[in-house]
Amino acid sequence: VVCRDGCIKAVGQADVIRNQFAGATFERIIDCSGKCVLPGLVDAHTHPVWAGDRVHEFAMKLAGASYMEIHQAGGGIHFTVEHTRKATEEELFNTFKDRLERMRRAGSTLVECKSGYGLNLETELKMLRVIEHAKQSMDIGISSTYCGAHSVPKGKTATEAADDIINNHLPKLKELKLSGEIHVNNIDVFCEKGVFDLDSTRRILQAGKDIGLQINFHGDELHPMKSAELGAELGAQAISHLEEVSDEGITAMARAKCAAVLLPTTAYMLRLKQPQARKMLEEGVIVALGSDFNPNAYCFSMPMVMHLACVNMKMSMNEALAAATINAAYALGKSDTHGSIETGKQGDLVIINSSRWEHLIYQFGGHETLIDCVIVKGKVVYQNERCGTM
Repeated sequence: VVCRDGCIKAVGQADVIRNQFAGATFERIIDCSGKCVLPGLVDAHTHPVWAGDRVHEFAMKLAGASYMEIHQAGGGIHFTVEHTRKATEEELFNTFKDRLERMRRAGSTLVECKSGYGLNLETELKMLRVIEHAKQSMDIGISSTYCGAHSVPKGKTATEAADDIINNHLPKLKELKLSGEIHVNNIDVFCEKGVFDLDSTRRILQAGKDIGLQINFHGDELHPMKSAELGAELGAQAISHLEEVSDEGITAMARAKCAAVLLPTTAYMLRLKQPQARKMLEEGVIVALGSDFNPNAYCFSMPMVMHLACVNMKMSMNEALAAATINAAYALGKSDTHGSIETGKQGDLVIINSSRWEHLIYQFGGHETLIDCVIVKGKVVYQNERCGTM
């Protein structure tokens, strides 16, 4: 039972619920006989605001070019930055809205959304305004992330870029937060060899934390950088990627209760070493999942992400579902309100047309006909007309 305020009022056996609410009236009753009701999925890492796709780079990758080779040749992030800077706010919002709707149809009801294709204050703020607009106007949960340190802008060193972010970008974000114009939740840095080193990363993350942002950053993806150790030391809520994390980093994250946001699509598309999901789980790290939707990893579907996590990272289906719901909510600092079906939590639900929930993972790419209904705050935001009886 979900109340008009969008929160779950009661969970339990059908006959108990019927007796408890015998005198109540409901706007809508959904018959889920023979179906499964799951918590809305949480996508803990996406880059969904940008212009200019990079389909041409996919052929380069297939021919053997590495991520950093493409990056150094003027492709990758810098290609997208060039197109995003030229795009209007309206153009960016329209494509972003379409992408969020596709994520929602695949069962995502809470999505982390990053800026990061501006690399200058003007474009980063343009992206954050687009995210804020979607927060206010769409029926989907959004956790917004400032990722101005996604790459070092052309003509600057990492130190100069870090100084610009700390002295200009973050004070402006603080000002806009106080005026109520933009509400940013997290701060992110791409801590990587040839991008932001450990010292610059530390300075930016600490400055973000000082203005009230949660630390949630890219680390240990292509090279071991001791990002996990740094995140644990700074009290990070989450660190993403971690393909090259050290054993000491895993131990430090477990102790600090810092979530690991693993991104199976990235390791798959870039043919990287898979993150050590099993070791992390065995050591007590809170493992979450994200789609890493971006021009380099074009995937909207958390069910497909869960499938890849099970096959390539050796997670069980139970572990993958937890990683895409309650643990992903934890990575965004929202596990008290999202990620599970419990009284008092937000009424975000996915109804699938199967008597076994495992079909959501088992059917690789089958979510388009399997997901019957998506509910956000008790409101049906997607009803699948193509969903037949299984």
